[in-house]
Amino acid sequence: MMSSKYIISYLLPVSRIQPYLINLLTVVFLLNIHPLSAQDHNENYIQYVNPFIGTQKMGHTYPGATVPFGMVQLSPDTDTIPYEDNGEYNRKVYEYCAGYQYDDPTIVGFSHTHFSGTGHSDLGDILIMPSTGPLKINPGTETEPDKGYRSRYSHDREYAEPDYYRVDLLDYDIRAELTASNRVGFHRYTFPRKEEAHIILDMIHGIYNYEGKNVWTFIRVENDTLVTGYRQTSGWARTRTVYFAISFSKPFKSYGHTKKDDYVYKGFYRKFNEKENFPEMAGRQIRAYFNFDVEKDEKIKVKVALSPVSTEGAIDNMMAEVPHWDFDKVKRKGQQLWNSELSKIKVETVSPDEKTVFYTALYHTFLSPITYMDIDGMYTGIDQNIHLADGFTNYTIFSLWDTYRALHPLFNLIQTDRSSDIIESMLAHFDQSVHPMLPVWSHYANENWCMIGYHSVSVIADAIIKGVWSDDIEWALDACVKTASYGKYDGLDYYMKLGYVPEDKNNYSVSKTLEYAYDDWCIKQLAEKAGNDSIAGLFSRRAEYYRNVFNPVSGFMHPRLTNGKFRAEFDPLDTYGQGFIEGNAWNYGLYVPHDIPEMIKMMGGKKEFPVMLDSLFNSELGDEHIERNEDITREGIIGMYVHGNEPGHHIPYLYSWTDKPWKTQERVRMIMDTMYLNKANGLCGNDDCGQMSAWYIFSALGFYPVCPGSDQYSIGSPLLKEAEIQFENGNSLKIKAVNQGKENVYVDKLVLNGKKLNRLYITHSEIVSGGELVFHMKGREQGAGSRESSFAKASEYNAGGREQGAGGR
Repeated sequence: MMSSKYIISYLLPVSRIQPYLINLLTVVFLLNIHPLSAQDHNENYIQYVNPFIGTQKMGHTYPGATVPFGMVQLSPDTDTIPYEDNGEYNRKVYEYCAGYQYDDPTIVGFSHTHFSGTGHSDLGDILIMPSTGPLKINPGTETEPDKGYRSRYSHDREYAEPDYYRVDLLDYDIRAELTASNRVGFHRYTFPRKEEAHIILDMIHGIYNYEGKNVWTFIRVENDTLVTGYRQTSGWARTRTVYFAISFSKPFKSYGHTKKDDYVYKGFYRKFNEKENFPEMAGRQIRAYFNFDVEKDEKIKVKVALSPVSTEGAIDNMMAEVPHWDFDKVKRKGQQLWNSELSKIKVETVSPDEKTVFYTALYHTFLSPITYMDIDGMYTGIDQNIHLADGFTNYTIFSLWDTYRALHPLFNLIQTDRSSDIIESMLAHFDQSVHPMLPVWSHYANENWCMIGYHSVSVIADAIIKGVWSDDIEWALDACVKTASYGKYDGLDYYMKLGYVPEDKNNYSVSKTLEYAYDDWCIKQLAEKAGNDSIAGLFSRRAEYYRNVFNPVSGFMHPRLTNGKFRAEFDPLDTYGQGFIEGNAWNYGLYVPHDIPEMIKMMGGKKEFPVMLDSLFNSELGDEHIERNEDITREGIIGMYVHGNEPGHHIPYLYSWTDKPWKTQERVRMIMDTMYLNKANGLCGNDDCGQMSAWYIFSALGFYPVCPGSDQYSIGSPLLKEAEIQFENGNSLKIKAVNQGKENVYVDKLVLNGKKLNRLYITHSEIVSGGELVFHMKGREQGAGSRESSFAKASEYNAGGREQGAGGR
């Protein structure tokens, strides 16, 4: 075998060396012109992050190591729950969308790819687990852990902070430590005594796993410290390939693998003993192991680099990002990146827990989308061909039904360069798509078509309207129009023909009609910006299709049939089978963010609508109405309002379009106080790639983007005492809450740069122009009459003409 120190140069042709050397020199240059000493080192922001928030119950977050928007998410997995149970969906698997459940007693190992906060899953690639004693090559079970390589652990001997995770594996007395760069996961294992040690490489393991999910696995032992390979799976992403390179800090003395494949044809490899010390391993179900002799307290380090293109690309990534064996150096660099990102919003809170909740939420919003390209810009596209990201960083993991609501608007404030790259990634997806469509819910060069709507258009329109992206508006408009005109997609043919999606032809018809109408309004906004009156007129008419599913007899948005009649069987409380997805008529039926005044008129007017909202928050939703919907759980419900899921996130702000805006202030503060906690179960529902956390960030600052695609943010009630937002244009906005406190939830006066703001919104340009925004707060004890008269009323300042957008403000 070739020596490990020579194999890198052997595997890198000049064409591959030059791009990553150029990138490496660019990084060094940028570090020199932007020295870390120039950053704000007065505070260590990572100390306020608790990565365990959301790891218990249904938050579906992971505690492991990653950098902001990093391609590697190196984290512990605590069980191997299969997706299938006797031919049926195993509901238990839903708890393991992020691979880790806080209440589990064992750790199976550490895998390198994870979703944060999703309600469906995939990934869990390339699981590594150290062990000692007799070799065990299967993971065992939670009830019988001693039969496998998994280990018990204790939260008392577990620790996590941004880009660092540590745990003691009690069955082996091994200390496991994890950190990561963008594309490289770095393990450090400390062994307790002189003995034989093993490092398991489990290529069968995966999240939401089932028989047949692994299409093919290939492992190649390049030498006694370097292993390369790939794993191809068919799961949520049906054609997904992850390439890797694994480097060990010391040579292994022997190795081998087991293969569970059961098929007749075996080729002529049977002439070899493939099981032991054979440098090629190929099959569908492979677990490999590597044996070492270790001394007492010896540390074995392992680097695992990923690539969407090739093993060669993985090696390039490793050499560019982590060419050394200094674990602590990687950790320091990763944490410097986190400190830089977290310092974009500096806050002072009433309590320490509120500060932890805030910065953990900000941390969660920076976990996805993730980088999806090699150090030289190469990546696999939606067409399964290799592409070069020319002039932008290519991203993947777009959970758009969730994230268009608040996450992407947050990026348009504090991640504007990254937001531009995200739009470039979406448009590249469109150019590569055969359908053609912009992303719906995509990851790892695949469109998985999850959820409803075509919300890339919201993300694109929001960025363009706010001046974040202006590269080629005509290109963006063309992609949006073609996406919204693709009749094969999810009832769109009926929607375009009838003006609504009929329930007898397509499930979740009301939700789809409402979401399509909002997306069409975004296209109208974009067309007006581009000066295309014809397209603007068409999509302005389509934006009013929400009217076609409102039933004045029932008083609700109501499933309608192809013959034009409303369906007779209808329960507005039920969250299943009533024309809505993950919601009911009471909460999802209030989704007309682009025309809120008209929606309020339809539902009884300004006097009746707040009564309806009060009923939503104060009535009870029985278990029988949510029992068939795993995305809605009791922890995320207030009355009938579901904060644990996304369709209702704008609802607390709707009071601001009535004469009772103080109730918005009351509701948002109550939600922040009760639904976001500094505990492992501190999230009331799936974080959904940062959307739940983004709601909190905006609301804690005192404003929220009720209607992305407009330039307005609705005023709420800030939770913070002070905040300073640093924008990429060099400006900063200081926010102060005078007389802040638990009881002082009502805004008495709002002052922007010395001038009283007598309206219930603030514009994007006002925010990013910087200055000072001062909320003067007052308490509950001053009475409802005082609350109503103290600050801007919707009737006076929040009911402009509909042509202004953002619900007519």
